Amino acid sequence: MSVRVRFAPSPTGFLHVGGLRTALYNFLFARHSNGTFILRIEDTDRSRFVENAVENLVNSLKWAGIEFDEGPGVGGNYGPYTQSERLDIYKKHAGLLHDKEAAYYAFDTPEEIDEMRKRKSGDSFQKYDRLSMKNEFTLGKDETDRLLSSGAPFVFRLRVPDEKEIKFNDIIRGEVEVNSSEIDDQVLMKSDGYPTYHLANVVDDHLMRITHVIRGEEWLPSTPKHVILYDSFGWEKPEFAHLPLLLNPDKSKLSKRQGSVAVEDFASEGYFSDAFVNFIALLGWNPSSDREIYSINELIESFSLEKINKGGAVFDKAKLEWMNFQYLKDKPSSELADLLKPVLESKRYIGFSSDYLEKVINLFKERIKFVKDIPDIACYMFEAPKEYEKEYFEKYWKENTAVLIKDLLQMYKGCTAFVHQALYEMTKSYIENSGLKLKDIVHPIRLIITGQSTGAGMFETMEVLGKEECVSRIEQFLRNRF
Repeated sequence: MSVRVRFAPSPTGFLHVGGLRTALYNFLFARHSNGTFILRIEDTDRSRFVENAVENLVNSLKWAGIEFDEGPGVGGNYGPYTQSERLDIYKKHAGLLHDKEAAYYAFDTPEEIDEMRKRKSGDSFQKYDRLSMKNEFTLGKDETDRLLSSGAPFVFRLRVPDEKEIKFNDIIRGEVEVNSSEIDDQVLMKSDGYPTYHLANVVDDHLMRITHVIRGEEWLPSTPKHVILYDSFGWEKPEFAHLPLLLNPDKSKLSKRQGSVAVEDFASEGYFSDAFVNFIALLGWNPSSDREIYSINELIESFSLEKINKGGAVFDKAKLEWMNFQYLKDKPSSELADLLKPVLESKRYIGFSSDYLEKVINLFKERIKFVKDIPDIACYMFEAPKEYEKEYFEKYWKENTAVLIKDLLQMYKGCTAFVHQALYEMTKSYIENSGLKLKDIVHPIRLIITGQSTGAGMFETMEVLGKEECVSRIEQFLRNRF
């Protein structure tokens, strides 16, 4: 049987990094197996629906390079399956369960459910009390029919078998066994006509011929209910694989209380999508190699559900930054220059050629974590300094420094090969002949040209800025100071 998997998020806001990992593992497994990857939006809980969440979710997946293979659409322009557009299907299947005596009508009000919970407040597990509440078993057929014909609101509940061991195998966790006494008579269809996750999930997975359900560990307690549903329908169950939690460094569950967890935030921060995907892929799974940088094709080739760990995986942002830096170093300067342009434009630095930006990139590639860092740490590459570090000035500006600078200015004006090696040799020769060391003049030169105490190699910086710009900055500094 051909592998078919799905990613089935709820449109309740942003795409969580844990959700991205679930989508990624489904995608890698499908590609590794030459199977099909489906996107399904589970939007039956209308109280949690967030406007534009689906669009943001799809855009985040596209940013990560995760493409789905099937869904409503024409000519390959697939859209995701959407559960709110499939309500008749779920109503039909709820009726089938009722016919099989695997589901039943219940007419309890929310207030009556609350009262029941108060009565059972001492119980360790507060499940629905089928024998005392308002359902078709306690009301009888005639009263049930009367309530239905009168239009009284009702829900369908799952009829959990009494004292039965519910078993299933999890690819990651092995054999799982739960006694039915620990399972609630779950609501399957709500009074508003929408199914709950449990019914819609199982029906869709069956009708979409899903072979492997790969989802987060938080759904593990729900799986016995799904097994009961599969058995009640007489359907073959898919294989299950429940992924470990993502954790903060302190081993608490990863949440926005301790920092950003939205995929779109990491994209806007400047992380490369391929670096981010590489990092996410290794949270709980390892291709059994002694390296950490993998292309997407290598991840696909190596992927295996059996190699996923049971324990939680720590989301280490420092490790992510390191990985992003590895990708940044290896990317073509032309690609990075294209990314730098809009960053500069947002700061009103315009008119710089691609060739110049590539030279700037090469100058700072080893010194930045993100392309967006360049104008923050080296604004002097795009405008002459307006201020100069006072402490730096006082430390390195000596009594005779102005005379040395004026002499070097004339030498720089006459330089025919304004490249870093020639500038270095010229400056070194002059300053040593003056009885000083190179450091005695390099710091003042850096101060004049950049206004800062740190940066890339000084003569390399001068080469990129060019002769005209460097001469202009030195002349302006001398005019303003002396």
